[in-house]
Amino acid sequence: MIPLERRPFRLVHPDDPGRIVRGAIDAPQGGSGRRPHVILLHGFKGFMDWGFFPEMAARIARRGFAAVRFNASGSGIGEDSTSFTEVEAFARNTLSREIEDLERVRSWIRDGHADGVDPDRASLLGHSRGGGLALIHAAERGDCRCVVTWAAVATFDRFGEDDKARWRELGYLPILNARTGQELRLDVTALEDLETHRGRFDVPSACRKLRIPVLIVHGTADESVPFEESRILADAVDRQHRSVLAVDGAGHTFGIRHPMENSTESFERVAEATLEMLLSHGLER
Repeated sequence: MIPLERRPFRLVHPDDPGRIVRGAIDAPQGGSGRRPHVILLHGFKGFMDWGFFPEMAARIARRGFAAVRFNASGSGIGEDSTSFTEVEAFARNTLSREIEDLERVRSWIRDGHADGVDPDRASLLGHSRGGGLALIHAAERGDCRCVVTWAAVATFDRFGEDDKARWRELGYLPILNARTGQELRLDVTALEDLETHRGRFDVPSACRKLRIPVLIVHGTADESVPFEESRILADAVDRQHRSVLAVDGAGHTFGIRHPMENSTESFERVAEATLEMLLSHGLER
């Protein structure tokens, strides 16, 4: 098995020291030249070391890529990389901030701070909310080799009118983290950001602008993001560039829990299709 190395990185926002992006790059040890890279994006209440992310990053790295993972500055995850200790950062998080975090990581790579990583060969892999953000970023930048989404959202507007009214009245929305039992808060600025930039955050509209290969993966029994949303995304991507994998009977995380102790048949199908897409389009010079 190819030996890997993991290089952590830490980016502090120059105008807001409380906004910290913590990440890691997994890559094969040794070798010369610069490797193409794949940026992995977690979803809402997710984090870069959740469940399948370390395993998928390792598989990507063993195929010759640098796998770049990071926790969004508003993920709520602190220094230990697994605990929701930065609750104030979570409360202040917005979609605009998450896209800015991704742009900062890419600029950091572009500026030559990630040794051995080729900034001109970037692909994206996003899960759930991270999938929607990956599609928007790829459409806005126009310089990604390909995009793979796992259980991606077709809309970020996922709250009912009663919830929104309560959100505005309180100034925050209580958010339960089912994994930890914590009750977190999301400030009303998140709702205001979504409403102010509704056009920018229109995921199907972003998909219609893409002219790169896109693989849309979704479980037919997804309990968090309905399978129908994958059809909306697929219909929006140009036929020439889209591929779709419907994983029969799979849920939102393809049977994987945190921590990941065993694989599943569904995850193996997803991982294989993902690697095939990345190898077909992400390596080209």
